[in-house]
Amino acid sequence: MITIILYTTAGCHLCELADVILQDLSNKYKLRINYTEIGDDDVLVEHYGTTIPVVKFIDGSELLWPFSQQDIESKIEQLQT
Repeated sequence: MITIILYTTAGCHLCELADVILQDLSNKYKLRINYTEIGDDDVLVEHYGTTIPVVKFIDGSELLWPFSQQDIESKIEQLQT
């Protein structure tokens, strides 16, 4: 199982789109998706406020919006090898 963090915030329609992509991939790749609300942490707001949604992988790499399902799949496949 691969754990992915989705940095998000309430009312973010792009974050909702990113979540749909991750949900579509979750069964195929057995993903565990952890949601982190950046609005609860001033440091996260400063770091991610203008770039969310952001997907963070277990190796520390991140995909900033805009990204595609293919971008995420490519990274997951790299992590599995």
